Amino acid sequence: MRYYTGVKDLGDLNAAVKEALEVKKNRFGYKHLGENKTLLMVFFNNSLRTRLSTQKAGMNLGMNTMVLDVNQGAWKLETERGVIMDGDKSEHLLEAIPVMASFCDIIGVRSFARFESKKFDYEETIINQFIKYSGKPVFSMESATCHPLQAFADLITIEEFKEVKRPKVVLSWAPHPKALPQAVPNSFADFMNEADVDFVITHPKGYELAEQFVRGAKVEYDQDKALAGADFVYAKNWSAYQDPNYGQILSKDMSWTITTEKMALTNNGYFMHCLPVRRNMIVSDDVIESPRSLVIPEAANREISAQVVLKRILETEFK
Repeated sequence: MRYYTGVKDLGDLNAAVKEALEVKKNRFGYKHLGENKTLLMVFFNNSLRTRLSTQKAGMNLGMNTMVLDVNQGAWKLETERGVIMDGDKSEHLLEAIPVMASFCDIIGVRSFARFESKKFDYEETIINQFIKYSGKPVFSMESATCHPLQAFADLITIEEFKEVKRPKVVLSWAPHPKALPQAVPNSFADFMNEADVDFVITHPKGYELAEQFVRGAKVEYDQDKALAGADFVYAKNWSAYQDPNYGQILSKDMSWTITTEKMALTNNGYFMHCLPVRRNMIVSDDVIESPRSLVIPEAANREISAQVVLKRILETEFK
C-alpha cells in the first residue's frame, strides 16, 4: 500500500480488522519495520486525537516522527496555481512539498474542506498535490472529503463491542453551531457500506451526502424510525453537500440531539462520536457519560488504525 485515502486502499476489510486486532495485542512487535524511517505529519488544521494517535503509531513502529503546523510557525502556503502571490502567503505548496519530502519517508496530511469551491474540495486538491509532487507514500489524516483513519477506528470499535453478528448501525445528523465538512460522515458511510452491518443514514432533508459515499445505504428522514432497534448510533453534524447550499447550515433543529429518550428507541445501543463533541447539541451529558458510550475507546483505537496503515506502507514500500 503506497497511498491511503479511503476504504478501497485497505483491500479485504475483514482482513484489515483482523490485522488491527492483532496489532492491538502486540503494538511494539513491529518496531523493526520503522527503524531509521521518518514520518512527517503535515497539519493545515487543528488536531488533538489525530496528532497524538498518529505520532504514537509511528513511534510504536520504531519511526522518527516530525510535525509541521502549516500557518503556525511555517510560511503561509499558497495552494493554487496561477495566483499572483502579492498577499500574505510567502511560499507555494508546489515548492514546499518536494522540500518536505526530502526530509522524510512517509507523509501524513490533514487539510479540511474550505467551502470556497466544491470542485476544489471534492477533487481533493491539497492531498493530491502531495501524492503527485512528493514522490513519497502519502496517507490522509483527514482531507476535504474523507477521514479514513477515523472510519477505520470506528469499524474496529464496532467489531470489538458488537453483541450480534450483523449489528444495525445508524449514522445520525445532529445540530451544531458551525458549518462542518462532510469528511467524517462520508468516510463512515464509505466503510459501513463495505462492512457486514445493517447501515442506515438519517438526517433532515437537504443534508444528503454525495452518492459516491451513500451508495446502497438506506436513508431515513425520520430519526426515530431510523434509531429503532439500532445497536450502534453514530452522531455527527455536517453541512449541506447539495448545490446551491454547499457548505451551509440549513438547520439547527435541537430535536435531532441524541438524548436518553432517543437512545431508549435503540436495542440498548452504543453511542459513538469521533470527538470533539458539542455537549447538549450533538449529544446530551447523560448519553455521552453513560456506560454505553464508546467515545473514549473509539478515540483510543485511532492509534491502532494509524498503526495498521503505517505498518502496511512500511511492509510494501520499504522491503
